[in-house]
Amino acid sequence: MLVALPSAIAYGVTTVAVLGPAHLAHGALAGVIGAVALGITAASLGSARQLISAPCAPAAAILSALAATLVTQGQAGQSESELAARVMLLMTLVGVFAGVIQIVFGIARGGRLIKFIPYPVVAGYLSGVGLMIILAQAPKVFGLHAGREFLSGLLHPEQWNLNALIIGGVTMLAITQAARLSTRVPAAITGLGAGLLAFGVLALWHPELRATVHDALVVGPMQGSLTDVASMLGGRWQLAANLSAEQLFALLTPALTLATLLSIDTLKTCVVLDAMSGERTDSNRELLGQGAGNLLSALLGGMPGAGTMGPTLVNLNSGGQTRRAGMISGGLILAAFLFGRPLIAWLPTPALAGILIVLGSRMVDRESLHLLRHRHTFFDFTVMAAVVVVALAYNLIAAAGVGIGLALALFMRELIRSSVIRRKLRGDQVSSHKHRQNEEKALLIQHGGQTVLCELQGSLFFGTTDQLLTELDADIRNCRYVLLDMRRVQSFDFTAGHVLQVIYKQVKAHDGFLLLCSLPTHLATGLGLANYLRLLGILEDDEHLRLFDNRDEALEWVEDRILAGLATNAVPQVLPTLEQIPLFAGLKLPEAFTQLRTIVEERTVKAGEFIFHKGDMGGELFILRAGSVSVNLPLKAGHHYHLTTFSDGHFFGDMAFFDRQSRSADAVAVTEAHLFVLPRSRFEALAKEHPELALEILRRLGREMAIRLRFANSELRALHQS
Repeated sequence: MLVALPSAIAYGVTTVAVLGPAHLAHGALAGVIGAVALGITAASLGSARQLISAPCAPAAAILSALAATLVTQGQAGQSESELAARVMLLMTLVGVFAGVIQIVFGIARGGRLIKFIPYPVVAGYLSGVGLMIILAQAPKVFGLHAGREFLSGLLHPEQWNLNALIIGGVTMLAITQAARLSTRVPAAITGLGAGLLAFGVLALWHPELRATVHDALVVGPMQGSLTDVASMLGGRWQLAANLSAEQLFALLTPALTLATLLSIDTLKTCVVLDAMSGERTDSNRELLGQGAGNLLSALLGGMPGAGTMGPTLVNLNSGGQTRRAGMISGGLILAAFLFGRPLIAWLPTPALAGILIVLGSRMVDRESLHLLRHRHTFFDFTVMAAVVVVALAYNLIAAAGVGIGLALALFMRELIRSSVIRRKLRGDQVSSHKHRQNEEKALLIQHGGQTVLCELQGSLFFGTTDQLLTELDADIRNCRYVLLDMRRVQSFDFTAGHVLQVIYKQVKAHDGFLLLCSLPTHLATGLGLANYLRLLGILEDDEHLRLFDNRDEALEWVEDRILAGLATNAVPQVLPTLEQIPLFAGLKLPEAFTQLRTIVEERTVKAGEFIFHKGDMGGELFILRAGSVSVNLPLKAGHHYHLTTFSDGHFFGDMAFFDRQSRSADAVAVTEAHLFVLPRSRFEALAKEHPELALEILRRLGREMAIRLRFANSELRALHQS
């Protein structure tokens, strides 16, 4: 409470300073009401347990700028009191709208979106707010009027108010040196105490400082009781009936800016709090609590605010553990208002201005100046500087628009700078999971230049499609098979669809094929990519454009076409014998095949039938005479991961054959499979009687497995280097 109350009063005084000294007490009252309403409501409804909410700098900056604009736009014929009442009403309505907008942010789960605003934009906002506070409070420290008179008055020291300068200077010095004096007393309290002490000492020599009435250096007495406050609010809300819809609509822009800045300020404080406490704040619930607190504060005539860094850190370091700490803080501020108003009346305005100047200077992000040292970060500094300049030259509302525009520019820059092609591989660098004979592998490597595999990533939209066309231009002209793996594509727009159609037509022009695989099933449009392409009329019923569920299926299709064109994978009319199986071909040991026929079984498995399941016990080695067998790793919910496919002449089941452990995957016949089966028990019997034959078979098994590993290593190397 001791940290939040002086700042809340200072911020409240700032918002109405443009209305004249007679309204400073109303501003202080608005700060107190805001601290009470926010402290109790936001703490009880929010998510962060140790967060303390109170009026803050962004609210003071926006509302004071709005008040200055409304005063300059004052209607002719209005008295000073009528103009002040109208300005106070419009600022109250801005607070109401801002609270409602924050509640909408929370309901719409906008907490995460606000966190994604780029740091240069946030730093620009906060630095702009800090500089605006410094410029607004500096005249009070010098005892000068704001505006052009302040700038001219700085050049004439005889116009300075020495008393105000001493009070403000002592306050700022005490705040900056507070840590050396005491680590237990918050710096704001130390500074306020020093300012009060300086004011008291000066009052000994200046009798005019001993009265709160007509003294421009103090806040002054707060008028009336709670009943009078209620009466004042009633009169203010009666004026709302005279406002037009156009006037109300004009308040939405500053309200949206205020709600955004207050939300950012709160969530920024929550990020620091989470890091120190080890907890995690529900940002959407916190926005609901902050919005409810700001709405209640505005309805009661108080000032809006946010989760504030200083009081929150004091609460955390002092042992605050639950939301009751924030509620107690708000209750203590209410007690201070009810019973301590005579003391609040004596608060020196130069001391409050000094507190705000120090707080404002700490909001300026000086560390961002190092961005000027490197040309790669110069644009980020430019973004921050632009927000600051617009805030100072115009207002925070315009700066908000510039910030949002620059945030989009930063986002677009990162999307365009990042490549949409994650990896590009030729057919001789990558292959399908289907095991083929060594001769077939050699042919596929030899003709690998016909195929290009391109893994796409990120967002395919109008900003990145030209990059995609440029990088694929040579491949489209030189390769017959262009395979686009779209598993990592996150978004896709109509421009990207048009570019895809251009690629398809160019590939088809030289009798090539465009293959799309792993199309995302969920995009921002709500449709899967395949359905979206059909909706755009891009997917044509043409053999030159094909879709596959995964990359392996697409690669296998390409390899089969290449081998078919080379006439290497013709289906045998007669099943091969043991002598024709690559694993046994060329055995010259006496009676080798006679012995093998005594231990090898023949088996036929229909398409779709399992040869073995994961977890089955058995040590058989399976040799595929003809057909196709798929080996899959079972996953949860009935899904599986395809490990490999075996074709004619290959063996599988070798792991269990060697270690006698359970099967590690499923094996299922894709087509009718004709098998030779070599049981481990019979092979051991063969090894006892014919050790040389068994040793030769083991040597061949080891050689084939080594070849498989070499191919796997080559693919891994290509994947890593691409």
